[in-house]
Amino acid sequence: MNRTTQSLIAVVVALGAVTGFAAFGGTDGTDDAGAKAAARLPVERTSLLCPVPSSSDLAETSYTAFTPKASGAAATGKAELLPVSKALTDAAKENDKKAKPFLTQKTPGEPVAGEASGAEAPALIGTADGGLAPGWTVQQTTTYAAGSGRGMHGTHCTAPDTDFWFPGASTAKDRSDYIHLTNPDDSAAVIDVELFGPDGEVTSAVGDSIQVQPHSSVPVLLSTLADKAYPNLTMHVIARSGRVAAAVQSSDEKLGGDWLAASTDPADSLVLPGIPKDATSVRLVAYAPGARDADLKVQLASPNGTLTPAGNENLHVKSGMTAAVDLGDVTKGEAGSLLLSPTDTPVPVVAALRVTRGKGSKQETAFIPATGEVGTRATVAGNGAKDATLSLVAPEKSAKVKVTASAGTEGGSPVTKTYTVKGGTTLEIADPPRPDGLKGAYALTVEPVSGGPVHAARTLSQPEGGLPMFTVQTLPDDRGTVAVPRAERDLAVLQK
Repeated sequence: MNRTTQSLIAVVVALGAVTGFAAFGGTDGTDDAGAKAAARLPVERTSLLCPVPSSSDLAETSYTAFTPKASGAAATGKAELLPVSKALTDAAKENDKKAKPFLTQKTPGEPVAGEASGAEAPALIGTADGGLAPGWTVQQTTTYAAGSGRGMHGTHCTAPDTDFWFPGASTAKDRSDYIHLTNPDDSAAVIDVELFGPDGEVTSAVGDSIQVQPHSSVPVLLSTLADKAYPNLTMHVIARSGRVAAAVQSSDEKLGGDWLAASTDPADSLVLPGIPKDATSVRLVAYAPGARDADLKVQLASPNGTLTPAGNENLHVKSGMTAAVDLGDVTKGEAGSLLLSPTDTPVPVVAALRVTRGKGSKQETAFIPATGEVGTRATVAGNGAKDATLSLVAPEKSAKVKVTASAGTEGGSPVTKTYTVKGGTTLEIADPPRPDGLKGAYALTVEPVSGGPVHAARTLSQPEGGLPMFTVQTLPDDRGTVAVPRAERDLAVLQK
């Protein structure tokens, strides 16, 4: 075999690895010299990681896993979540029959649930294959009513990656922010954690080359990476080698806490959906990672149109520095979404909101990172009979959106409703679709039908003892499909 042939085979194998699979067939008898358009096919394998839920002995954590039904997906498959200590390699699993999954899902369209209590609940590593892979989502929700961070902490279990941005982190005196790094793979990951404050990078050698061993999770207290207290920080997590899932858990002595999910990739226009109508305080944190300053127009998409917050019409973000502004009760009793766009020259930024509800000693906090549009489809699990609110925002043109409630974890039949979201507005659905005969928890799947782009968020609320416990999760595209190039066999290239 000559060197050219070996090189070509190597390229074909590499392409197959990137796409997950590749199909090659003979010609169909037609003379088609042009490349065929890529087909979008369901993904065949998905990985998700759930961080350690809490360090509180009072914590009660619920998990709900769900995969929406997808046309073209495999007829069989399985999804399971394993504690990190039991997430073994495939070879090791054959020799260790004690590796029992924490949660197993076997059928698309039917959610499953599990529970854990106390401070000993571990991080979880999840995999879904076949028909369970496209759009698989897992919601982790923790509640506890006393101690630092008391309230509701909710998060999507996230896919591993190599790059994350977290505007809205803090090393303030009353805050305890931890970055949780979870490695799903068989080799160690090496991670750098960078912090940026109002004056630029916070220098610290402690955040360099953090080792995350295979099938393990490492929490890092952000105050150990900074030389002093910073109320508003942007954190950048970068993998030197390997990959991890990353999420920030924030606990405040007075204001409760929640999980801060990563912002969408830097962009010159951002959408932060789902600010509750009774928000008493909203803080915007933004960061410009490039070489140029960013000047942003700040707008609120309300139920009746797009408004400009008085006194906060614009935000200047210096290059490499974190900017923050308190918007107060910007929603004025109506649910809304924040829109950021360039006033002049487009400059990529990342951003997040810290949202507070309640007053005095009965305050609770959640975070809303900038998020991508729903795209083809997005799903959020872990909804109860009366605790969920869905927010849809169409920042440009009006859009029609289909919302489907799945069956419940313990019973019920799916229900679908269609909504119209006017351009430049936020539609709050305080009573989203629920399954007929609901028992247990269920999932909501959002699918745009027509019109402009749509962004979405779901709020869970469980008031307790006057404390307005809540959490907000955004709904970006679930990436349930992947573009796979259509290829034909052409052995002539081997002779060139």
